[in-house]
Amino acid sequence: MVMQLFKDRRSIRKFEETPVEEEKLAEVLEAARLAPSWANRQCWSFIVVKDPARRRQISEILEHNPAQKAVVQAPVLIVACADPAESGDMLGKGYYLVDIGIAMQQLCLEAWNQGLGTVWVGMFDEDKVRPVLNVPENIRIVALTPLGYPAKWPDDRGRKPLDDIVHRETWDTAKYEARSQEGRLH
Repeated sequence: MVMQLFKDRRSIRKFEETPVEEEKLAEVLEAARLAPSWANRQCWSFIVVKDPARRRQISEILEHNPAQKAVVQAPVLIVACADPAESGDMLGKGYYLVDIGIAMQQLCLEAWNQGLGTVWVGMFDEDKVRPVLNVPENIRIVALTPLGYPAKWPDDRGRKPLDDIVHRETWDTAKYEARSQEGRLH
């Protein structure tokens, strides 16, 4: 059942105007809350934005972003924030990014499970979004996702074969170079 969810979930960029029921929104947010995190520090906070004017303001900041229209069209925008001080930073890796990544993935999968669509938006000017949402300077705005009922269901997306992405015991340089020559690496 979970594997089918992984296979079926798609990024949605076109939404119906239908409001998202509070019960479904609560389940989606609960899925994020239950995510594992570095040392169980749970560094995240989520801002739920329903106000159309505020979503429009954020959309204007996303100029040239493929999800710009979705932010206005979807009835809900969820903004994932993190306090890096509440997460780990070991060997040059800021784990707050991993923490938010896991929480957002759980949020997106539960949204799909609830019949809702999402699309991860990571390309935005954090310093321009910050004042629109009154986010303190020490808090990072990591991701946004529109949330709503899909107006259009995308076709199946291609995925690399498992053999292309799995190396056994050590890095398989020959496999990597062959893929590169075939043009399968970007």
